[in-house]
Amino acid sequence: MSYPDDDDLSIEELRERENSLIALGDMFPGTTLHKLGDKLRQSGGWPEILRGTPMVIDTDIGGDPDDAIALAAAARAVPSLSLVLTNDETGPGIGYGARSRFARVFLDSLGRHDVKVVAGHSSGDTKYFCVEQLIPDSIPPQPSDVVAAVRHLLQASDGPIRWVGIGAFSNLANVLREIPEAGQRLQVTQMGGALNYRDPSRAEHNVRMDVPSAHEVFAAQKERRLRRLNLVTSDVTFTGKIEITRESPFYNFLRENQETYWTALLLQHLDLWFDRFYPGTIQHDPLTLSAALQMAFVDLDPTNIELDAAGRTTADENGAQVWMSISADYEPFNEWLSEVLTSKDFRTDIRR
Repeated sequence: MSYPDDDDLSIEELRERENSLIALGDMFPGTTLHKLGDKLRQSGGWPEILRGTPMVIDTDIGGDPDDAIALAAAARAVPSLSLVLTNDETGPGIGYGARSRFARVFLDSLGRHDVKVVAGHSSGDTKYFCVEQLIPDSIPPQPSDVVAAVRHLLQASDGPIRWVGIGAFSNLANVLREIPEAGQRLQVTQMGGALNYRDPSRAEHNVRMDVPSAHEVFAAQKERRLRRLNLVTSDVTFTGKIEITRESPFYNFLRENQETYWTALLLQHLDLWFDRFYPGTIQHDPLTLSAALQMAFVDLDPTNIELDAAGRTTADENGAQVWMSISADYEPFNEWLSEVLTSKDFRTDIRR
């Protein structure tokens, strides 16, 4: 919905105008005006200003380094980062909780001792894990009660909480199941799903790791038990335009700036990934973080989505309405990420 001179209005003013139109439509049921107002109501309207609200990052850190890069960006750019949960946790081969122990090491290296880490859902041994040797023996097992940690955060704060999902849906589904009232406060931005996945025979990776949990989250969204679900899909994130390799400027920055613990640790993480798995890491998760920060790099549009039994996502008017990524502006995103990671000073929550 647009009005004359909308560009000169704040989001609060635009939201007030939209709410007025919805209320007017409610006065005339069955009219075109009512249908328009109802459509605006279902779309979720203008986004809330979330700057400064608590942030939870739910991550399978320790495999593809884009998780660690996203966590580094959040640690430096988001003072209100409050809780890091791990999912797809390591199993018997390595021992449960290695991802959370690495997250603790990495956050400490960034000076974020204030951020709590909790080991979450495990589906057994995981294929993608490469940082065993980077976890000192002195790092103890982290707490493992995700529900208690989220409940504590809910009690310690008012209003919305930003949930950045950059792994499986497991922990989120568990929280929605065990703390139903949490859904009305969680503003979820999840990396996952695809309308045109590169392998049509299976679901996108983050959905595929725990399909039942993904179904639970989409059901909560469809039934409006979840405040909002932003979905940043691999259709938008899977591109060489945001890939880091050994030839990338950021890799060279890490090589030349190893005097700080976190840069040295991240460089070792990248090298282990490049040597054991792939010669590059695409920045799916930092791009998702930027969307959670309400920056302008990812264009989101309300879309109704259905999951099939295998977890594949398709557009379906009877599905859950989410805000789905339809495009991204990669060059300014790369500039922002580089600035956040290479600046000598910690940043604060910012929007451009």
